[in-house]
Amino acid sequence: MYIKEIQLKDFRNYEQLTAEFHKNVNIFLGQNAQGKTNLLESIYITSMGKSFRTNKDREMIRFGEDFFRVRVKAFKEEELVVDIAVNQEGKKGIKIDGAKARKMSQLLEQIYIVIFSPEDLRIVKDEPEKRRKFIDRELCQIKPSYYDNLNRYKKALLQRNAYLKEPLIDEGVLEIWDAELAQYGSRIIAQRNEFIKKLSKISSQIHQGITNHKECLEIFYEPSIQTCENQKQIFIEELQKCRRRDIRNRTTGKGPHKDDLQLKANGIDIRNFGSQGQQRTAALSLKLSEIRLIREETGENPILLLDDVLSELDQERQNFLIRSLSDTQIFITTTEISRQAIQSLGEIRYFNIENGKIIS
Repeated sequence: MYIKEIQLKDFRNYEQLTAEFHKNVNIFLGQNAQGKTNLLESIYITSMGKSFRTNKDREMIRFGEDFFRVRVKAFKEEELVVDIAVNQEGKKGIKIDGAKARKMSQLLEQIYIVIFSPEDLRIVKDEPEKRRKFIDRELCQIKPSYYDNLNRYKKALLQRNAYLKEPLIDEGVLEIWDAELAQYGSRIIAQRNEFIKKLSKISSQIHQGITNHKECLEIFYEPSIQTCENQKQIFIEELQKCRRRDIRNRTTGKGPHKDDLQLKANGIDIRNFGSQGQQRTAALSLKLSEIRLIREETGENPILLLDDVLSELDQERQNFLIRSLSDTQIFITTTEISRQAIQSLGEIRYFNIENGKIIS
């Protein structure tokens, strides 16, 4: 799988752009704030339907314009065209090979993308929300049903939390939302549990390669509601146990929105006690695991976006990352590039980005 061409209209600082890409490596060069990351962002939304930088689609519309449009031509056994447009009201239109997508999960099955940015290097030590987003982003791609479960769970959670803020609470109404949360939340827990077991196994193998077998990485799922066979019923019982507290705090205190990951290197919790080097190595292992998991689950090689991340890695970790990227289309943004770091990548196409334009 690879992206052949992109067309942009009024996306971020791009008024109009058409660019053809190499199926191997594409490097976007230029000073800061010229549009390098914007270009990666436009590629990313054709896979996930949203940005990795903002939750507000309208922010991607060029200033003073009414809508943006992104269109990519990709190759996946045969040519694939994905077209996304968003207007100022936030209305989003998605077409796949000219046909309107009925739901977002249809888009998630088309183009597989892994994004790696400096922020991802902090995933181990940052707040649990970052690790949950990592899990969700990956699972939404390899299990489109997960996206539907997650979306329905979030809607039910929003409604329950809104009701908990009412001055008078009818517990009968809360039971309706409890059943809704349990239905979708129990599915999320089961899918996360299965995913993290696979993630731990693959990450451990990669981590040993990076550390020359000096460290063993283990990843554990920390659900706020324990995994079990009768997950839905246990979920409801936990919500009932916490009902008084939830009413007092006016928010839902248990569920997948409170889950976390525990990461250990040689038995030490590296979230809290690991060195910066250990945390970065674990983060690199997680990102490389994403690529392998997508390959194993879908049979496709995902596209990798490296957003100014090479400069954040030392030479040894750079070399390991580069060696791991065979048969993967790569897009790299940087202000300058070390020829030593990329000499083994094969054929490369360079794009000089300046003020929302490609300067030849």
